[in-house]
Amino acid sequence: MQVPAYAASRTGAPLEPFAVDRRDPRPDDVQMEILFCGICHSDVHQVRDEWGNGTFPMVPGHEIVGRVTAVGRGVKKFKVGDLAGVGCMVDSCGACEPCRRGTEQFCTQGVAFTYNSTEMDRRTPTYGGYSSAIVVKESFALRIPAGLDPAGAAPLLCAGITTYSPLRQWGVKAGQKVGVVGLGGLGHMGVKLARSRGADVTVFSTSPSKQKDAERLGATGFVATRDRDALKAQRGKFDFLLDTISAPHDIEAYLAMLRAGGTLVLVGMPPEPLSVGAGALISGNKRLAGSLIGGIAETQEMLDHCGEHHIVSDVEIVPIQKVNEAYDRMVKSDVKYRFSIDLASLRK
Repeated sequence: MQVPAYAASRTGAPLEPFAVDRRDPRPDDVQMEILFCGICHSDVHQVRDEWGNGTFPMVPGHEIVGRVTAVGRGVKKFKVGDLAGVGCMVDSCGACEPCRRGTEQFCTQGVAFTYNSTEMDRRTPTYGGYSSAIVVKESFALRIPAGLDPAGAAPLLCAGITTYSPLRQWGVKAGQKVGVVGLGGLGHMGVKLARSRGADVTVFSTSPSKQKDAERLGATGFVATRDRDALKAQRGKFDFLLDTISAPHDIEAYLAMLRAGGTLVLVGMPPEPLSVGAGALISGNKRLAGSLIGGIAETQEMLDHCGEHHIVSDVEIVPIQKVNEAYDRMVKSDVKYRFSIDLASLRK
């Protein structure tokens, strides 16, 4: 079937109306009408080909929540009318060691991303959630817990799992002192999720004006990082730091915030390498790590956790016709804290 969408026709081109061909559901497929799709900063990077290897025309979007409209005859987990989601991946080989252990994002054959990628046949292009419908394998569709606002739940499919996964991997728990570096689309989810695990959360931000928001989101501490004395006062106090910054910054200044044996995990992607001296790690047995989304099982676990704790992203809902304006505003950090596209606007 052919469905309406928005696509960039070439590098740097504005997103414009486009038509996407979606396959008829196979026996193991779920078809859904897309209700909302979050705008991730990676959408902007890829549409503008800032990471290279862009394939055009490109239909972005990997934070998808929709209503199931059809299922293949072999589908067991979903029925027509269910609320379902699609995140950053739509397929993998399913046979390699990472896939078998539930970390499909590291598939050795190369995972099929939701857009700017291909299906596992390496020929069929994938098109994302800035469209009215999608067809995906049941094993890569996710259950959206009842009671979660669909518009706010959409960004959980990327921003949520990106911040949940490192908190889970490194066992963040009640009684620990956690710092979230940066309060944007990722950072605000990091605060909510760390708080839901019982941690005492402090936000590090270059913007003092964000202190009230940090407290509203659940943080009990706030450090304006341009105040060097305030930053120095936090040295050696944290068990875990979640660094969400995508701009160049002094990583050693944050490693100094860790207690002995503490961990700093990067989930932001600065455009240039970060400089780290060995002494910043060796002194105190500190760890510097990175984390990339999560596998399908972990993503479902995150959604269930958010359903239990009533966690969604703070969103500003926009029609698809304002997506280019939303991109410009996102680059200027003019959103609190995530845009969610109402795809009903595409069907009008």
